[in-house]
Amino acid sequence: MKPGPRVPTFEELPPTLPVFPLTGVLLLPRGHLPLNIFEPRYLAMVDDALAADRLIGMIQPSDGAEGRAASPPLYATGCAGRITALEETDDGRYLITLTGVARFTPGEEMPTTRGYRRFAVDWSGYAEDLAGEDAAAGDGPEVDRDRLTQALEPYFKQQGINANWEAIKQTPDERLVTSLSMICPFQPPEKQALLEAPGLAERAELMLSLLEMAVLEQSGDEGARH
Repeated sequence: MKPGPRVPTFEELPPTLPVFPLTGVLLLPRGHLPLNIFEPRYLAMVDDALAADRLIGMIQPSDGAEGRAASPPLYATGCAGRITALEETDDGRYLITLTGVARFTPGEEMPTTRGYRRFAVDWSGYAEDLAGEDAAAGDGPEVDRDRLTQALEPYFKQQGINANWEAIKQTPDERLVTSLSMICPFQPPEKQALLEAPGLAERAELMLSLLEMAVLEQSGDEGARH
């Protein structure tokens, strides 16, 4: 099942959202996040989202405690994604893809009867998330590609990540920064900082700094062992 790729307008964004608290998982506007849904409460959440606007809010617990507490505290910013692909497995799981729509601020938690959490949400300040890739990229290049390559090569080697460098070179700036921010194994607070970056230029600069710091730390550890 592949729902259509329609993106809501800012005025169509709903006043409440079901949320999926997940530590270390980042969704950004226009990013694509695959999820394996198996818990009954989140299967119910997907069913309800499909019957409504197909929107689910991804957000990190602020203390990384989603497995230890029924209702852990959450960070002050999440990102809503629209279900754009869904497959049901023989053992009753859902394999879904969320496509990032816009960031939000969670407000009052709403009462629910299906096990998952739902919040009143505030979208103000994030209308530009819906502006599209070209608008997000601005008038000129936002990423220092030479610096990015110099950071990525040792980082990918360090993390055991195989890269298609030709594809990386041809990927537009915003799509590349979004993909790398989501797939690189940064720490949860670092992922949150990438989510909260005001725009593409700030997110690209932060991501480059995180890559460079990780490489320097690895080099320092290796030097200390010799």
